Amino acid sequence: MNIELRHLRYFIAVADELHFSRAAERLGISQPPLSQQIRDLESMLGVRLLRRTNRRVELTDAGRAYLDAAKDIVARVDDAGDMARRAERGEIGELHVGFTRSTPLIERFPRAIRAFRETYPSVRLVLQERNTLQQIECLLDDRQQLGLIRGAVLPAPLVTRKLVDDPLVAVIRADHPLARRKRAKLRMEELSDENFIVFTRAAGTGIHDQLLTMCRNAGFSPRISQEAGESSTMIGLVAAGMGVAVLPQSMRHVQVDGVAYVTIDSPDAASALHLAHRRDDASPLVKAFMKLMLKA
Repeated sequence: MNIELRHLRYFIAVADELHFSRAAERLGISQPPLSQQIRDLESMLGVRLLRRTNRRVELTDAGRAYLDAAKDIVARVDDAGDMARRAERGEIGELHVGFTRSTPLIERFPRAIRAFRETYPSVRLVLQERNTLQQIECLLDDRQQLGLIRGAVLPAPLVTRKLVDDPLVAVIRADHPLARRKRAKLRMEELSDENFIVFTRAAGTGIHDQLLTMCRNAGFSPRISQEAGESSTMIGLVAAGMGVAVLPQSMRHVQVDGVAYVTIDSPDAASALHLAHRRDDASPLVKAFMKLMLKA
């Protein structure tokens, strides 16, 4: 016979009440089985835990020592169960989320992060800035569980949910005629004679290929003067007179002297931001973050 958790719970009840009838009532069992369980426990331990008389029950020295240890064991088991239930509900653990550089400039991102931290204070939220291609690699090898990515062709193990369409704008020098005219929007064909500063394909934003498509639909091929890996670099190059760029509207928050952001009047001038995760990831933390992100 092995000592089981019920033996400890029964002993603790008797030790707390120092009365078998009251302990049995507290446990919801009859007194004879309770008395037998205590005798079994004492037999397995080889010590007397309780001193019984017709008038009272009291702990022996061995019983007092065993009571502290028994309560600690039961508390640890109860805590472990609580931790398991909280983990099942997604209330504890660690969540790794990747995001592109422009993502924090989209309003719903900081709102969702704040809501997640308030709702799940015991979860360690690890945020990592990576470009889309880097995020895809990290999702595939489990270095991150969620990714906020721009348009990209995804491998089969990954799935996405579209969060928002981030309109694309033309980034041009503030003294450029297209920036100083009264009309608020420009047509893509009006940029046909400009030099373009574009993302490298290695940046993985998807905007490189999207720009080529937009130019083709407008009837021209873009004259590329410079490639860059970061949107902030591209804005600086625009200010330096190297050409124009097409970037997500959220980059308007990056204020650089001598640069203007002009809305493009084209139905395909938008860069979708997606929330990506592994198809087989059933983590409650992933589901919780996605719910807040989609709601924000």
